Amino acid sequence: MSSKTKIVVLHLKELIYTGIFIVLGILLIVLLIFMFLPEKETSPQTTPTSQYIAGVYTSSIDLNNHTLDLKVVVDNNHINSISLSNLDETTTTMYPLMQPALDELCEQIYKNQSLEDISYSPTNQYTSAILLKAIDSALAKAEKK
Repeated sequence: MSSKTKIVVLHLKELIYTGIFIVLGILLIVLLIFMFLPEKETSPQTTPTSQYIAGVYTSSIDLNNHTLDLKVVVDNNHINSISLSNLDETTTTMYPLMQPALDELCEQIYKNQSLEDISYSPTNQYTSAILLKAIDSALAKAEKK
């Protein structure tokens, strides 16, 4: 029986280059798989959608001969500030509960980021109702449709 011995000579440099190219090829295939796989649907709780168009929105409140502007500042997901403008001295004198009622409402609105479940004291229920209606009107202008 005669066996022919074959001698294979491998150069170390060629082995290293081949190994590097194989690793790079595998990385390229994995990268392409991750890039072109369809994305999984995320639940609405993990990624909140924006509910407002960011900006400053106003609503008018007519009190006898005085007009007050209620300004609501929102960003995409938050109510940032609520304030009264055109609140002069005579209006403050005629309606002394206007600013304290607004402060009480703002505290709850900032905490909840919603107009739901807002409570107010019975002593200023009518003032609070007028303010809530104006805030709701301004937020309606800010909502995405």
